[in-house]
Amino acid sequence: MTVRTDVAGATSYVLQEALSAYTDEAYTNAKKLSGTGIVGGDARIDPSTETYAGQMRWNKPINPTINVASLETSTDGTTSSYTTEYLAYIKSVRTHGAERVNMQQVVTQVDGLAKIARDFGETRSQDEHNAILSILKGVAISEALNGAATGSGETGLGGQTFDNDPNDDKYGFYVDLGAAKPIIDATAAIQGAARAQGFLDAFGKAYKDYEPEYAYLVTSPEIMASLRAANLVDADRVRDGSIDFNTIFQGKFRLIQTRAAQGMSTAELTKINTGAGVDIVGTKTSFLVLPGALAMSPLAVPEPLEIDRAAAAYLGGGTTQIWYRWGYVMHPAGYNWAGSQNKFASDAEYKYAVEDGTPVALTGVTTIADATGTWVRKSTSALSLGILPIFHS
Repeated sequence: MTVRTDVAGATSYVLQEALSAYTDEAYTNAKKLSGTGIVGGDARIDPSTETYAGQMRWNKPINPTINVASLETSTDGTTSSYTTEYLAYIKSVRTHGAERVNMQQVVTQVDGLAKIARDFGETRSQDEHNAILSILKGVAISEALNGAATGSGETGLGGQTFDNDPNDDKYGFYVDLGAAKPIIDATAAIQGAARAQGFLDAFGKAYKDYEPEYAYLVTSPEIMASLRAANLVDADRVRDGSIDFNTIFQGKFRLIQTRAAQGMSTAELTKINTGAGVDIVGTKTSFLVLPGALAMSPLAVPEPLEIDRAAAAYLGGGTTQIWYRWGYVMHPAGYNWAGSQNKFASDAEYKYAVEDGTPVALTGVTTIADATGTWVRKSTSALSLGILPIFHS
C-alpha cells in the first residue's frame, strides 16, 4: 500500500489507504521519584491560603537553665525560655494543553486530542518527578553553600562528620566522599559490604546517634550496577505501598533507580567552590532521603479541565483545544522558601540561589559570600533534615 505523508493539513500523521489501528509507543523517560515513599504530607500546609506563599510555625526546643537550690541565698532563680519559629512554603500551578484541527479527523480517522487525554497521567507524574528532582538539587545547592562558601558572613566548615555539632549551620548537611567512589573496587582485603562503606559512613555522619531505621537511596544505573557486582542487593524485596523496592544491607537502604541527572553541573560546582569554605571534591551526587522528607499537598485549581472551540477557524472547519491544570505545594522538611513569593514557583527556581534578596541562577551569582540557597535551613538541628546529598566520584 502507498504510504501517504503529504496530506495537506495532516502531515504529522502516517497515512495509508488501508490502515491498522494506532498503538502507543511506551514511555522511556527516566524512572520517576514521584509516587515513592520520599513524598508524604504535612498537615501544617494549608493550600487554601491567599497569595502565592503560606507559612507554618512551630515551637523550638527549650534550652533549659537549671538552678541549684539554696537555703542561704535568696537570689531569684533564672527562668528558662523558649521561642517559636515559622517558615514559608510556595505554591506552583502547571498547565498542559493541545489543539486539533477538527477536519483532520476526516482524513486521519484519529481524534487528535485522544492521545493527550489518554496520557495525561504520565504527563502529570513526569512533572511531579521533575519538581522533586529540582528540589533535591536545590537543597544540595543550599547546603553546599553552607559548607563550601561563606553564607551569612561565616566561613563554611565543610560537610557532616562523625563528631561535628549538628546545630552548627556552618557545616553543610552533606557528605563529600571526595575522589572515592561510593562502591569501591574489590581487593584482597576489601570484600562484600565493606565496598559500600561510603554510603554507610555518610548515613552515620549525617544522623549520628539519631540514625533512622531506613532511608531511600536514589541510585543511578552506574551505582546500581556496582551494587549488583558487589553482590550487595538483598535477595528479598521490601513492599512499600504498591512498589517493591530492591534493598541493600538487610533493608537499610531502599533503592530508587533512575537515570535522571542528580548532580550539579561543572559550572555550578565551580561557582560554589569559589567560596572561602571547604571545597567539594566529589563531582557526582547521590541522595539519601528519609521517608516523607518532601511534603506535597495538591491545590484546588479552578477549571482543572477546559475545552475551547474556535468554530470559524480553518474556513469554518474549526479547532478544538483541551487544557489541563493542576497545582501543588511541594516542600522539603526543615527548610524555608527564600525565593520569590510573587509568582508560582518553577522547577528552575527550586534550585536558584538568592543574592542580596534577589533569586538568581547559581551560575549568575556575583559574590558567592552573599548568597544562600532558595531553601534556607530553618530547623535548629541538622538531625531534623531528611535530604542528604552525597558527593562522590
